[in-house]
Amino acid sequence: MALQQAWDRQRWKTIGQHAFFVTVLALSVPGALAGANMTTGAALSRIGPAVGLALWYAYWIALRGGADRPPLPYLVGALSAWAVMTVVDPAFLPVAMAVLSPYLLRWAWWSAGGVLVLGAAWSWQSLTTDGSVDVRALTGCVLGTAVAVTITCYVATLDHESHKRQRLLDELTATQAERAAAERQAGTLAERQRLAREVHDTLTQGFASIAMLLDAARDDLPPDSPAARRVEHAMRTARDNLAESRRLVHALRPAPLDRTHLAEAVRELTARLAEETGTEVYTVVTGRPAALPPSTEGELLRVVQEALTNARRHARAMSVSVTLSYLGDVLAIDIQDDGTGFAPVARHTGVGLITMRERIAALHGTFAVESSPREGTTVAVTVPLPVEPSASDPSAVSGTERMAPAS
Repeated sequence: MALQQAWDRQRWKTIGQHAFFVTVLALSVPGALAGANMTTGAALSRIGPAVGLALWYAYWIALRGGADRPPLPYLVGALSAWAVMTVVDPAFLPVAMAVLSPYLLRWAWWSAGGVLVLGAAWSWQSLTTDGSVDVRALTGCVLGTAVAVTITCYVATLDHESHKRQRLLDELTATQAERAAAERQAGTLAERQRLAREVHDTLTQGFASIAMLLDAARDDLPPDSPAARRVEHAMRTARDNLAESRRLVHALRPAPLDRTHLAEAVRELTARLAEETGTEVYTVVTGRPAALPPSTEGELLRVVQEALTNARRHARAMSVSVTLSYLGDVLAIDIQDDGTGFAPVARHTGVGLITMRERIAALHGTFAVESSPREGTTVAVTVPLPVEPSASDPSAVSGTERMAPAS
């Protein structure tokens, strides 16, 4: 709506400018042809330059779109034509206002000065031609000049206020868009937290209760009996699903980021992995940690979570390392394990890898997987950092942190 209004104002301004040019030029030509002994040659010498000036204006201003920013060739040619017309007949002096019409609304003070110069030039021309200046003519010239200056300044002021209001409307629109985006993000985070609470209060608690009941039932059965083995299998399944539901809760609500920043949150993830699986996990942070939007840190944390989950469930790795490298304008994250590995061509269709790739693509980063059977797997991620990074985690220092396996 605001853009449409701005376009309409510009269109009517351009139409008014063209109308002013035509009006001034059309009123000046009859005044130049008002002589009693006007011959055909003299009339053509007055009409010809006027037509040429009109064509010059139409080409540069109307056809080539120079109404907003008049090109220099237009000004040079139009002033030259006006000078010729003034030499032929001083009645063409007011045509200078038509020549300068593309500038009147954009340079108010210069336009007002041009009007004063034209009034003085007309008075000087009358004095040198007739030897005197008629009082009524001089009064009319002064009044006309004053009215022209007043109208020019008034219209220019209106145009300035219009541009100012347009800037305010644009700022208001941008602010509303930012607020709407923030509200959408807040709503998304709130819904994720609600789902995380629901999963925790239902599935997670349910699997925990099932595991406890099965553990109690196993104690009542004879060791190494078929029933005990089946209960053991059921208990293992319940515990696996309990761990999976907890991972889902963490994926929906990256709680570490509620208390700290990305580097420290990754340390918490690797510490949890070392505690739960007995795997040796190394966390390396190099460079100066830079501030990132909360949504970006959340997406990166989920990518690290997914990579660690893959290393835990599929790779059977003995050692995992996570490296965060702040390289000025880029953050590089490498998750490497010494597990079984796989053939990337055959496994790129996995949902986990596709999801990670989509998350990084949404952040305008790069995602790569390097792996081969029995040679481990490396997940490499890069995302752009802010132009002027600031330390976002004063407690994070460059170095390596080793997560020892739980005893």
